[in-house]
Amino acid sequence: QFFVFCHGLLQLSQLLVSGYLKSSISTIERRYGLSSQTSGLLASFNEVGNTLLIVFVSYLGSRVHRPRLIGCGALLVSLAGFLMALPHFITAPYEYDCSVPSTFSNTTDLCQPGAPGAWANLSDASCTPHASRENHEVLLVMFVAQALLGIGGVPIQPFGISYIDDFASERNSPLYLGILFSLTVIGPGVAFMLGSAMLRFYVDIDKVSTAEVQLTNKDPRWVGAWWLGFLVASSLVALSALPYFFFPREMPKEVGEVLHTHTHTSVGPKCFPVVLLRNLRHPVYLLVVLAQVNISAMVAGLATFMGKFLERQFSLTASLANMIIGAVNIPGAMVGIVVGGAILKRFQMSLRQCSALCVLGMLLCLLMAFPLLFLGCPTQKVAGVTHWDSSGSGHHGAACNARCRCPEGGFNPVCGADGVEYTSPCSAGCSGVTLRPDGSVLNYTGCSCVGGPGPAGVARPGTCGTGCSHLFVPFVVLSCLAGILASTSHTPSFMLILRSIQPEDKSFAVGIQFMLLRVLAWMPGPVLYGSAIDTSCMLWERRCERRAACRYYDNTLFRHRYLGLQFFFEVGAF
Repeated sequence: QFFVFCHGLLQLSQLLVSGYLKSSISTIERRYGLSSQTSGLLASFNEVGNTLLIVFVSYLGSRVHRPRLIGCGALLVSLAGFLMALPHFITAPYEYDCSVPSTFSNTTDLCQPGAPGAWANLSDASCTPHASRENHEVLLVMFVAQALLGIGGVPIQPFGISYIDDFASERNSPLYLGILFSLTVIGPGVAFMLGSAMLRFYVDIDKVSTAEVQLTNKDPRWVGAWWLGFLVASSLVALSALPYFFFPREMPKEVGEVLHTHTHTSVGPKCFPVVLLRNLRHPVYLLVVLAQVNISAMVAGLATFMGKFLERQFSLTASLANMIIGAVNIPGAMVGIVVGGAILKRFQMSLRQCSALCVLGMLLCLLMAFPLLFLGCPTQKVAGVTHWDSSGSGHHGAACNARCRCPEGGFNPVCGADGVEYTSPCSAGCSGVTLRPDGSVLNYTGCSCVGGPGPAGVARPGTCGTGCSHLFVPFVVLSCLAGILASTSHTPSFMLILRSIQPEDKSFAVGIQFMLLRVLAWMPGPVLYGSAIDTSCMLWERRCERRAACRYYDNTLFRHRYLGLQFFFEVGAF
């Protein structure tokens, strides 16, 4: 029982490390200027290290000292987590454009006619050879960390489960494995809650004093302390790893009721291809695995980019988006899995009824997910990005900010009194700024591009927002229901596989199943979703002549492509 407790703790903290990345992915994109395709690849890169080794390790089976190997794997996972946080400590503090000269920069992004020199060090200065090298280093470190995370995770689950199954009594083994399984579902939820807590702190909380930071976490330039969660999660993993070095290789079997002699199915090299073909030719096995591939690809993309989607579509902070996912969507999926299992147990279903349950669950899921495509709003009007005045740009033609000589890459959105958003006070032609007593910006004045209703020439800091808050609750409710319904098919689909293949192939078939899910769903899923999201970008940030993170998405396209892909996979599973 102590082993089960330790293993539960270890699995939970291991999932914290891998799940936490997904919760802070939109923050890391903004901080290091990554496209969603790159960040999707990063998020799924741990599966690469994992897949390469998993077959080999499962083959070693009980020939090794399992607890010790689990401990070593866990230490590797912990190291990987600390490596993920390393870029924060080797890069310079986060820089952003601001209107009030401060200790970071003596520049301002207000409109300053006739002062060509004022801009010299805004946005272009960051492009030194050192800066572009720094960026490559960051990516390299993170990809290596993700690969190590995958490799370290290899022995943890298979060895832990086989160790428990070998030495627990027949009666208790399902209970213990059930506890571990429920933790693997709770883990990501806890990871998103951890993300929600950490992203409320400013990224450079260790490098600058709070008084010097003029941003609030609602600001579009805000970057949260993404690295803090990795330190927390990795420390937990390291703590959980320690007891494993003191467990014995073999334990006396727990006293239970019945003792069967265990038949260990070992797959010799000569029958490997035979068994593989035998399983893949089995229509039920093949079709159920393909359905699971579709569901997994959908979940992989959802888990990675759902936070980003909520942030953009409903103008939420990263912290709140993570809170919703961790407190609503993931518990919803848990409920679905439990309900599916309960229905199976209660009605003692046959194989045909199992498959009917899966089909019904997916059909209802489709009905819930379809309206989501229409629950959203277009991108707010952004001058020069989504909104052009009849005369070209702004209200007085191109001339309204021509005298300002704005830098191209400036980014500090302001919202004009006319409801149009500008990428910076300079592009709105604002020449004055009013401060609050604490030094934060109250509003901008003298903005030559802002006209229309309301006081002309005034703009407030921050984006105008998408004005979509009224659709937020219906969206969350429907997506949660769709998630519950899709996950009811989880347990029945496993039963279909376990009951329809020959008993001696069972462990092998499950191994192949996980292998196929990894290769066909968990790996390409996030990259596919990330690429689809990138196609809906309207304005890219440029860093050193390369395309960095996306500033503005076409929200309608983003929604249709992101949720359309999700819908496509749900239809595939159905």
